[in-house]
Amino acid sequence: MASIDDSPLGKSSAYPSEYAPQLLYPIARSQSRGALVSEAQTLPFFGEDVWTGFELSWLNTRGLPQVAMLEFRLPCESDNIVESKSIKLYLNSFNQSRFASLEEVKACIAGDLSAAAGAEVEVKVYPLHQLMPLAADFSGAPFNARCLDQQDIAIDTYSPDAALLTTLGTQAVSESWYSDLLKSNCPVTGQPDWASVWIYYSGKPIDPAGLLRYVVSFREHQDFHEHCVERMFCDIMQRCEPQELEVYARYTRRGGLDINPYRSSSKGRAPQVRLVRQ
Repeated sequence: MASIDDSPLGKSSAYPSEYAPQLLYPIARSQSRGALVSEAQTLPFFGEDVWTGFELSWLNTRGLPQVAMLEFRLPCESDNIVESKSIKLYLNSFNQSRFASLEEVKACIAGDLSAAAGAEVEVKVYPLHQLMPLAADFSGAPFNARCLDQQDIAIDTYSPDAALLTTLGTQAVSESWYSDLLKSNCPVTGQPDWASVWIYYSGKPIDPAGLLRYVVSFREHQDFHEHCVERMFCDIMQRCEPQELEVYARYTRRGGLDINPYRSSSKGRAPQVRLVRQ
């Protein structure tokens, strides 16, 4: 089984510029999910990880460089995540490789990522003249969320603590909240990972002060983006018992990539959005 310690993350690496799919480094999701669910259990959520690549370039058949933005979606049911630095190295390997068309590049990336993830990965490649959706924050459609961050509360917990999550009464509500204060740290390099997180639920009202304290409690936590969101989902589901729940974190880019995990109590796609810090 591939280990985080053996990945290229945090190590000096050569940056090959000729197509090299062997650079992709899969890591089993089960390594971090063990604390949430056993291998025998069905996953308690649906969802996907939405990645954006800002540094994709290749040569056409006449040697002229082409540039584009890349979006791909890994289903959360895939056996593996693919380590982020290995994806950066892999994408860099396209720089001096020739392809007949954008569609050929897209098909190549989809095949390689699907093989590494152990599930079908959906890939889109956008020429730069095709603008991707942009939003200032989660307050607009389709999220229509209220911001948690303006509460005047004291906070002293910076390690994840599910006990911070409490409900207020039994009258069922449907609420949409977001926070721009999510921060976690890379489990290998310790570098900070910054994000905005959107939480929608229906059920007993969740105390917004406790919800903000819980989001901030990840501030010194070390884990991959995907596993932080899965922990949030499982903690909220266990502590607050909502009938419906969606958790969606949009992380700022690092190394030309952003990773945006979405987990939901029902099957569906992650909403298309690009926040101001992305």
